[in-house]
Amino acid sequence: MTVKITPSALSGKIKAIPSKSAAHRAFICAALSEQKTEIVCESISEDIQATINCLAALGAEIAENNGVYTVNPIQHTSSQEAHLNCGESGSTLRFILPVVSALGRRARIDGSGRLPERPIKPLTEQLNANGAVIGERFPIQCSGKLASGVFRVAGNISSQFISGLLLASPLTGGDCRIEITTALESKPYIDMTISVMRLFGVEVEETENGYFVKGGQRYASPGAFIVEGDWSNAAFWLVAGALGGSGVTCANLSLNSAQGDKAVIEILRQFGAKVEMRNDAFTVSPAPMKGIEINAADIPDLVPVLSVLACGAVGETRIYNASRLRFKESDRLARVYDIITRLGGNIKQTDDGLIISGAGRLSGGRADASGDHRLAMSLAVASIICENSVIIDGAESVNKSYPRFFEDFKELSGFAERV
Repeated sequence: MTVKITPSALSGKIKAIPSKSAAHRAFICAALSEQKTEIVCESISEDIQATINCLAALGAEIAENNGVYTVNPIQHTSSQEAHLNCGESGSTLRFILPVVSALGRRARIDGSGRLPERPIKPLTEQLNANGAVIGERFPIQCSGKLASGVFRVAGNISSQFISGLLLASPLTGGDCRIEITTALESKPYIDMTISVMRLFGVEVEETENGYFVKGGQRYASPGAFIVEGDWSNAAFWLVAGALGGSGVTCANLSLNSAQGDKAVIEILRQFGAKVEMRNDAFTVSPAPMKGIEINAADIPDLVPVLSVLACGAVGETRIYNASRLRFKESDRLARVYDIITRLGGNIKQTDDGLIISGAGRLSGGRADASGDHRLAMSLAVASIICENSVIIDGAESVNKSYPRFFEDFKELSGFAERV
């Protein structure tokens, strides 16, 4: 799908959609509990649907009614091979692999897009070392039974490896210790996993070099779980507010969230944008902005839209500690460089990030989202500071995390048309 955006400032109020990260974790914990759970999640994306489909294939019964999902947990482990399709969702794959192994379930796991290219070997090596039998290539064949014990993983490849092992640990029956062998990045995502697990009755202890899950714990349904607002996707609207117009308000957000991407609020302030908070709503309005330095170690998903924000500022912005972005839905560093260049921006790649020389404006142009939802949404937001139209090829990639993105873009007075 190709979408043409006519430059215009966005303004108005929007409600943040449910957090994709929190929803993944909630559905998995609910499916592993001993009683049913009602999950309030007003909208879902392709990634969340992939997790739901995988859990259903493992035996969970999940039904939806007006945004409320009733999850009846997996009751028994079948001897039949389960066929699980993770779509393009890296979270689904990296969470489901350890869970399937801990359940002792035979399974064939498949995926699409760039998913088969994304790194999982450090995770499968640890699963295989502890009783599971995991194949090396797609479709991935799984058998064996994961045992409790010690798991050693690097902290700078994917926090999802650690989250997946944490989610699976209670199913092993014994003590599980996760030792992190390098500096840990994206820790807020692990904090979110621990927070959701705690709500489902499982305690995780943070140790000097990792995490410890005491054996004998079981998931227990809290009865109901409300998925909080998504800071990662709200960031597009908040950045839009900083780039022009009378301001954008995004509601259904909490600074008490474990989501690391809430850091966008402080980053907007550092750039110079005007930020106001009232209850669960944040309003961002334009003000003179200057370039800053951004450590992306804990906020890799914000890099595309922050690169657009940097173009709307004046001066140099340096984004660093972002090398893991080369292994996302696309090589995000290379692709962000490409789309900013195509829109007339001044940008350079470094080994672990980007350097943007902002001039406050872009010229506009045509660019391909390359199957990456965050690139498609960043291109739409970039149109605000463009002199000419922005044409987005592959715009359907927003369905991965935010199917209503272009409808909401128009609700905020944006001009988007399919061509």
